[in-house]
Amino acid sequence: MAALDPVAQRDLIIAKLNTPDTLLVACLCAAWCGTCREYQQAFDALADSHPEMCFVWVDIEDHGDWLDDHDIENFPTILIQDEQRPRFFGTVLPFANILERMLGDPATLGSNTPQAPDLRAHLMATNAL
Repeated sequence: MAALDPVAQRDLIIAKLNTPDTLLVACLCAAWCGTCREYQQAFDALADSHPEMCFVWVDIEDHGDWLDDHDIENFPTILIQDEQRPRFFGTVLPFANILERMLGDPATLGSNTPQAPDLRAHLMATNAL
């Protein structure tokens, strides 16, 4: 399954995030960004290969209010969040193998990533849309 749309597939996102130990893997991009458009297919392929995780494609132009005053200036920006905290938040080179390596062993992801939006809370909120 490709990365989920935070509006059209909201119920599926909530169901996945309510499953214990599910990582949220969000790509924060913009429709106008050529790099994002090129990266989306690779991100979707990663979503297909990691069905135990919740991959979401978030257009920052449509959902900027979910970013808690964080400005996304470089693309793609990736947010990886567990049930309690962000594990990674930053720009990555637009190559699937980089994110694949990060996800290969989630235990290696940071345990204290400050200054990240709580996207999981926005996706789970009943009034998120």
